Amino acid sequence: MLKLYDYYRSSASFRVRIALNLKEIDYQQIPIHLVNNGGEQFSKVYQAINPQNLVPTLQDGEKIITQSLAIIEYLEDTHPEPSLLPKNPYHRALARSFALMIAADIHPLNNLRVLKFLTDECTINENKKNQWYQHWTAKGLTALETSLTQSSLTGDFCFGNTPTIADVFLIPQMYNAKRFNCDTSAYPLLNRIDAHCQSLLAFSNAWPKEIA
Repeated sequence: MLKLYDYYRSSASFRVRIALNLKEIDYQQIPIHLVNNGGEQFSKVYQAINPQNLVPTLQDGEKIITQSLAIIEYLEDTHPEPSLLPKNPYHRALARSFALMIAADIHPLNNLRVLKFLTDECTINENKKNQWYQHWTAKGLTALETSLTQSSLTGDFCFGNTPTIADVFLIPQMYNAKRFNCDTSAYPLLNRIDAHCQSLLAFSNAWPKEIA
């Protein structure tokens, strides 16, 4: 059985849980708490598994894969049905581009280690930290909303009427935006897709829930 080292609030881990559920792949969830005891990701045992001290990490037998996008692409290759990528090469590129707008541009500026550096090392207060978070989230969500508004492919999901990698990345980002009190009222398409995805078990069963 696959092993997923994750943290319940990690949006990158959240993505992988959604992908595993959509593909109906059984897996063992191994919690790595990013806050308790100074951060369990810094333990020697976990560092030997993931030298970046980040989650998620997927273990398939002796094979170790890190980074959510690489993990999801691996799942796509090893469990091709149902596919999380459109068949049309151009549409596949658009879905990947949408996912990367989140994974490469929004998330890195707002993840836990960046926020901790802002408060602990740059001595930025909570209000300023939240202002930073909300600023970069708004920039990113505005671009995502615009891209879907201009697309002829948008349906029940970001790219058509079946979930793709774009939705897998969008829903955790929307969860984070709401958690940090970002105003999402300017994004009707994103909110509609978010609500639709939440009505599906593959998404709702992946929802952040701390494991005791």
